[in-house]
Amino acid sequence: MLALWCPDWPATAAAIADDLPPQQPIAVLGANRVIACSAPARSAGVRRGMRKRQAQSACPEMTVVPTDENRDGRIFEPVVSVVAGLVPAVEVLRPGLLVVPSTNATRYFGGEEVLAEKLIDAVAAVGVEAQAGVADELFTAVIAARQGDHVAPGGDAAFLAGRPITDLVVEPSLSDPSRTDLVDLLRRLGITTIGAFAAMSIRDVASRFSADAVVAHRLANATPGRPPSGRVHPIDLVIEHVCDPPIERVDVAAFLGRRLADELARRLASVSVACTRLTVEAVTERGQRHARTWRCAQPLTPEATADRIRWQLEGWLTGGRAGSPERPDSPIGLLRLEPIEVVAAGALQYVLSGNGLPEDPEVDERVRRSLVRVQGLLGGDAVQLPIPSGGRGPGDRITMVALGDERIPEREPDAPWPGRIPQPTPTVLLDTPIRVLDLAGHAVEVTGRGMFSAEPTTVRTDRDGRERSWELQWWAGPWPAGISGDDQGIVARAQVLLDD
Repeated sequence: MLALWCPDWPATAAAIADDLPPQQPIAVLGANRVIACSAPARSAGVRRGMRKRQAQSACPEMTVVPTDENRDGRIFEPVVSVVAGLVPAVEVLRPGLLVVPSTNATRYFGGEEVLAEKLIDAVAAVGVEAQAGVADELFTAVIAARQGDHVAPGGDAAFLAGRPITDLVVEPSLSDPSRTDLVDLLRRLGITTIGAFAAMSIRDVASRFSADAVVAHRLANATPGRPPSGRVHPIDLVIEHVCDPPIERVDVAAFLGRRLADELARRLASVSVACTRLTVEAVTERGQRHARTWRCAQPLTPEATADRIRWQLEGWLTGGRAGSPERPDSPIGLLRLEPIEVVAAGALQYVLSGNGLPEDPEVDERVRRSLVRVQGLLGGDAVQLPIPSGGRGPGDRITMVALGDERIPEREPDAPWPGRIPQPTPTVLLDTPIRVLDLAGHAVEVTGRGMFSAEPTTVRTDRDGRERSWELQWWAGPWPAGISGDDQGIVARAQVLLDD
């Protein structure tokens, strides 16, 4: 794979839109913070995450513009066009980043370095700076593009091993939003490099962390992060729309794109799948075709699909001069949406209302009426909602409230709760008693001073109707966590390592 990355694309797109000279510092703001800035602005001390006032004090002559995804996508279309002129198979990850399969193109141009140089020169011809990276896997190629590196065949894992663990979230188009919390947790656990994370057992990763952690672990080991689905669908998922009248204006294309995106979402939901790679193709009345493939880390929502349709068509309809190959030769007569890669519903986590779609008041009300009907059949306490609560243990941090009652937690969730179990939360909570024994087989208790009455050597429990016991290799604690509810003594927790 060859990845082509345009640094600071939101700032570059804003400079092109406002026709600013390259030496003019510019920063793009979102929520009153800098989300991207140009190289001259960074030279003056501006950094991502700065507040607007702080950035302007560092560089008073800097131009400040608000973030605009439509602008970024529209202005990136000419870049995609020149790349597609050399390598037709182009996948856009986001405005400012695209990837191409380099195998056939490498043979045609005579080498990966030659291909990368030609693509960089072609993009520079339209006034945009770019860097290329080549590797076996897409994720590695994207990381390599940020350094301008060429990873040798089979060397992805070695290249990633020394990279900081924060590289797992450096590219938002290839990571789940929750991965930031995962990386923060790994750093606090002392895992600071991708190689150290890759060396962890996949069983430990899958049992202790989220589903996205398994995906990140696959990326760290340079294995494909998301294989294509080979499932055969009972209905055709392709959406084709004949434009009558033909489309000539951007606002008409945007309105139609939103309607087609909603139709595609309903068709995907009917077979319980979601799209992760989508090809959008437009055909003019004279037969000119314009197609782009979009790849996303997360399943495309109707809004995300509509945005990509708008970026592509707006960039095509307004790109270049009239009569140039970058513009359509006639009005658009056909729009076609084709899901290239889908994932099954079991691989997704949908919200209860809307099947993963945006919140819909009508769907919310339908869900509420269904739950009220079940509550009327089974009783008031039969339908309960979980709400966050306070507590030291995982079982204490949820309060179940009957549907219709005021959602008041049993314990204040924002209280400090000293002695609470830190993250990661245990994956299994036993509802059977656990007995801790000493070397003589006597029960180990917690004294009034919060200490063990004897050194623990064995853990024993009854589960599934049979008794099981483990020898202890190591233990730490105990840590007092309060008084038991029946006033039988002190509750304490300990951490133990069981003998397999």
